Order: sequence, then C-alpha cells, then structure tokens
Amino acid sequence: MGQSGRSVAGLGMNSAFWKGRRVFVTGHTGFKGSWLLLMLRELGAEVSGYSLAPPTAPSMFELLGLEDCCRHTVGDVRDLAALDLCLREAAPEVVLHLAAQPLVRASYEEPVETYAVNVMGTVHLLDSCRRAPEVRSIVAVTTDKCYENVGWTWGYRENDRLGGADPYSNSKAACELAVAAYRDSFFKVSRPETGLASARAGNVIGGGDFADDRLIPDAVRAFAAGTPLRIRNPLAVRPWQHVLEPLYGYLLLAESLYADRGHSEGWNFGPRTDESAPVAQVADTVARLWGEGARWEQDPAAHPHEAATLKLDSTKARLELGWAPRFDLEEALQHTANWYKAWGNQENMRAFTEQQVYAYLRGSSG
Repeated sequence: MGQSGRSVAGLGMNSAFWKGRRVFVTGHTGFKGSWLLLMLRELGAEVSGYSLAPPTAPSMFELLGLEDCCRHTVGDVRDLAALDLCLREAAPEVVLHLAAQPLVRASYEEPVETYAVNVMGTVHLLDSCRRAPEVRSIVAVTTDKCYENVGWTWGYRENDRLGGADPYSNSKAACELAVAAYRDSFFKVSRPETGLASARAGNVIGGGDFADDRLIPDAVRAFAAGTPLRIRNPLAVRPWQHVLEPLYGYLLLAESLYADRGHSEGWNFGPRTDESAPVAQVADTVARLWGEGARWEQDPAAHPHEAATLKLDSTKARLELGWAPRFDLEEALQHTANWYKAWGNQENMRAFTEQQVYAYLRGSSG
C-alpha cells in the first residue's frame, strides 16, 4: 500500500519490500529524481534526498511541491563532508545515486565541472556508503552513453567496452570504472552483505523535463511559442523510453541487490532494440500529438560531435530481473504529450502525475 492507501502491487515488484524502507536518493530535485520521489512515496518508502536546488526554472520538483515526499536536503555531491553527514543521519538501507551533470553539450562547455560532479561525486557517495553500516543496496545510475560507440546497429551489452568521445559520456564510463573498483576493493572485501550495481538507461522522456538541449522540452517550448523546433541531427538513432521504465528498473534492481549480492554488476534498462528510433521520427510524432501547426526543421549550424546510432540490449535485465519495458514509443510519447498539455491547461499537476505513477505501478495503461 502506498502513501495514498491504494494498492500498487503489480509488474512483479514486491511492494511490501518498500513499505517503511529507508531510502537515500541523490539528485532528487531533477527530472528523473522527481518522478522517483513520487514512485517511492506511492510505495511507502521513507526517503531522504540530497541534491542541488532544482536545475531548471520551471522545475517539476517545485511545480509539484515535492518537498513533502522526502527529508529534503540541498547539498552538493562534490562536498564529501556534507554528503557524509547527511547519509549518516539518514541511516539508509537502500541508496539510489542519480545526481549528475546530465547534458552532453553542457559537458563541452564545462568539462571540469562535468568530471567533478559525475566522477568525484560518485566516488564521494560510494565512500560515504562504505562507512554506513545500515546500507545494504546501492544503485549508481550512469547512462547508455558509457559504452565506446563504434557505430553498431545492434544494442550494446553490459560486457561491451566502455568509452565515450565527449566529456559527458567519458565521465560516465569513468563512473562505471569507479563503481567496479569500489565494489571489488571494498564492498566485496569488508562489506559482502552490501550489493552495489550500476544502471545504464536509454534516452528518457516524460512530462516535467524542462532542461535545455533535450528534444522533448525543446519541442514543447517551440510549439508553445508557435515556432518550429530546430533539430541538430534528424537521423541520429537513440533508445527512447518513458522515464518510468528505467526508474522501475532501478527499483527492481535495488530490491534484488538487497537479497542477492550476485547482481552486483552493470545493468542495461532500455527499450526493445526495434523501438530505438531516429530523432526525426520522434519529432514527427510529437508534432502530430501536439497539433496546432507544430513542425520542425533542421538546424544548419555547426554542432559538437554526437554518435549517429545508439541502442541498448536489455536481455540480461529481462531474463534475470524480470524487467521489461511496458510502453512502446508511441505510448511513451502520448503519455509525455498528455503531461505537457495538462500543464499548459493549468491542471493540478501533482494529482495528474501521481495518477500516471499509480497507473504504471499497478501495471495498467492508465
């Protein structure tokens, strides 16, 4: 039973596991973190959040008033002492690490900050966790871009080579190495009762994302203003998925780690490989769902390098965790468009978003 008193048993998750479970979330004020707070609230977890102030204006965290979903602490993962103190006070059993500098183009502008947040922020979190005796399960979120992209048209698997040509992707590959080093050097040696895994998701979409340089928020801003969406690379193929899909995967993985430290490794959570699609297809669908003359055009300006094709193979998560995406691309985009239209119509967005979360956790299409 969630905070609302409604049953959320569904999908294969053991909802009883999360009831009253102490959970520590970094990056809880961001786009994915805000959705995760609502999922954990619905599951009945006791959440402590540690993050910078919301990264955008507007922000989903502030629009929905999510401070009441957790013990809310504004802090920087680059500040080891502050992070360590907050973690000790929270005494969590499960840790979900989402804090990051998440944008490729921003990493070209601020490479030092990108590495400091993504790599050393992860190291700080792991170092704090190894001194926190209550912690039993840790999921460090990285990205699908942590793989060395060699232009394959098939999905990357967890044992493929790590890499990254841009600072963001490279920093996330370095995060993966840091997670592996801490797992092998510390947790397996002195904390064998604690599971530590990394999670690599596809390109997440969903309502409440207001970041710059992301396709859906850029589209919403352009269409609302009556101007065409400008696209850098219409032919780039990405593994698009609704934000609830990987978040459910993170929770399922965290729950599994609590009971089986054998799952302490890297995991992909992406759409079916045949659901990966070029940017132009996504833009066409969003424009159709938006209506009112929405359209896009290619941006002729020069842009930093980005991989032409990226797909994930999530076979391992499907076979070993029982995880699988529920939405196809059309459904994911429809749920996303519905959210932004509701926001534009000044509906109660807390209630609207909670209903999307509730429907997903129940396993219905809602």
